[in-house]
Amino acid sequence: MQAAVAVAVAVMTLSLLAPPAAVATARPDTVQQGLNALVHTDGLPAALASVKDREGRTRTYTAGVGDLVTGSKVPRDGQVRIGSNTKTFTAVVVLQLVGEGKIRLDAPVDTYVPGLVRGEGIDGRDLTVRQLLQQTSGLPNYTNYGLRPRYYDPRDLLDIALRHKADFAPGTKWEYSNTNYVLAGLIIQKVTGRPLAQEIDQRIIKRIGLRHTSFPGPGDLTIREPHPKGYDQESAGAPLRDVTETDPSWGWAAGQMISTNSDLNRFFTALLTGHLLPAPQLAQMRTTVPAGRPFGSGARYGLGLVSTPLSCGGVSWGHGGSFPGYETRGGVTDNGRAANVAVTIQPTGKAAIRHLERVVDTALCR
Repeated sequence: MQAAVAVAVAVMTLSLLAPPAAVATARPDTVQQGLNALVHTDGLPAALASVKDREGRTRTYTAGVGDLVTGSKVPRDGQVRIGSNTKTFTAVVVLQLVGEGKIRLDAPVDTYVPGLVRGEGIDGRDLTVRQLLQQTSGLPNYTNYGLRPRYYDPRDLLDIALRHKADFAPGTKWEYSNTNYVLAGLIIQKVTGRPLAQEIDQRIIKRIGLRHTSFPGPGDLTIREPHPKGYDQESAGAPLRDVTETDPSWGWAAGQMISTNSDLNRFFTALLTGHLLPAPQLAQMRTTVPAGRPFGSGARYGLGLVSTPLSCGGVSWGHGGSFPGYETRGGVTDNGRAANVAVTIQPTGKAAIRHLERVVDTALCR
């Protein structure tokens, strides 16, 4: 009995003498701190991230709530609408077809869709496939002209753009236009004889095992796997509106897809390590020109791929995307790191966008 008491006292004494660090809650790491700030300082409903280190180890993060009505947790690595990250998928398919000898980058658009592209200052005989992918075509951006919530056929989107005058002569400037990628998607369909969604699924999604990535079909308004709800706000101070369920067809080849942060990391890593494109086509994709809005200072645009300077030196490669209810930013480095961050509202303030980009930079540089 005395021996048992002595052991118990010894255990209690060791517990009392243990240093505070052994029992204290660890301070959140810098990525988690960044997500917390996006929620608590910038007022975003939720933020989630996935970070892969050079050894392939992945860590996922969440902050905020996944549903403002119920207060439910943010699903870890939940699905989101990835907006313009879709452009990189479309560009990869075009470049795969280039590698197969079915498309030439510097061929006129009319080679593949003869007579389709005509308008004021616009002629498919003067535009090249490369200019579409590099955003140097001068085609007007159809999303600037008041789209209504409904189903859009890709030709509807192109027709909206062609009602307007060219922004500039092909090859003379850089300017971001979703129309470029709708037209690239139409070229894919004409060359292959198959739907764009099927080509992306077979050539990319199934090829590298993106289990949580999809191209929603016509009339599919839902996000099918666990996901945080996405919100919109008409003006500062206005109530947040749930826009999770919506027809994404207006984005099509420029912005229709759904994925997760981890799947995006897997996609961009596979792309940059040569698992999706032959070396000559990957080199073309990484050949960049200076980019402006919506990208940050120092960003450069390749063929559906963006390089962004890092605070620790070098660049990251990715794209990023905006879609009502969701904003995504991310990239991979040449030394094997990858990070992607999503938030559940499109930030309207420049400060919130900078903070979002800083979380990605922190994850890639730490």
